[in-house]
Amino acid sequence: MVDLSVELGPLKLKNPVLTASGTFGYGLEFEPFFDLGSLGGIVSKGLSPRPRHGNPPQRIAETPAGMLNTIGLQNVGVDAFLSEKLPKLEHYDMAVLANVFGETEAEYVEVCKKLDGAPGLAGIELNVSCPNVECGGIAFGNDPRALASVTAACRKATGLPLLVKLSPNVTDIRETARAAEDAGADALSLVNTFVGMAIDVEARRPVLNRVSGGLSGPAIRPLAVHMTWQTYNAVKIPLMGMGGITCARDALEFILAGASAVQVGTSNFVTPTSAADLVNELRDYLEQHGFESVRELVGSLQVES
Repeated sequence: MVDLSVELGPLKLKNPVLTASGTFGYGLEFEPFFDLGSLGGIVSKGLSPRPRHGNPPQRIAETPAGMLNTIGLQNVGVDAFLSEKLPKLEHYDMAVLANVFGETEAEYVEVCKKLDGAPGLAGIELNVSCPNVECGGIAFGNDPRALASVTAACRKATGLPLLVKLSPNVTDIRETARAAEDAGADALSLVNTFVGMAIDVEARRPVLNRVSGGLSGPAIRPLAVHMTWQTYNAVKIPLMGMGGITCARDALEFILAGASAVQVGTSNFVTPTSAADLVNELRDYLEQHGFESVRELVGSLQVES
């Protein structure tokens, strides 16, 4: 049997496959499809201090190789997550990570403090692609200084493993990666969605209610793999890769580029068992190629000097 276990700083996972925030609900919605305990972990929908209704329709649009969304971070709020969702996940042998966001640094800290020490919670992932209303709406993840500040504040607010989910909508992702690392992040998740839009040419109107949205799916995979490789060579903390993963070969691109673990996102909408299938596919690949551990492949990309 091959060893699929991985470590992301203090976070230990029995295998490197997780589900991405916003694509898997709170995990409970997928209980009818497969044993959640087969996964390395799940990442919850983004949690805010209070419930959010999100944006009105139309807020999802299919693209030739993925999807656009502008859900608006709809969620039940951190209190309901702690009382209604998390307790139902405790009996599964997997890591549960809570994705956290806010419109101010204080909101991030408020949620992290409430989550700190929660039974059954393995870690926190910061969504820094949210607009910082105190700084005129610029996303935390687009400004290294704002990113460092919110990461440091959340680091003080919790003793849980802290991951920062980086935005790809920057000039150089290595700058924001280093800022998060220097501020105390234990690991990095990359990447979040790219900004895109679709137009109804008959109506001559945007397809999405909010005009633009986040592009995910296979279309972004080459971009995300490149950013993973860039980041792997720029920081010392471990990485979690994501962006258009549908099968083992997709996941292995991220792992070879330097990711210790991966997250499955858009594929969950197409095939609910995608993440569970990926665990088996990775195991088969390692056995067929004579590897004893998935850790042997992390960052093992061979590049001509």
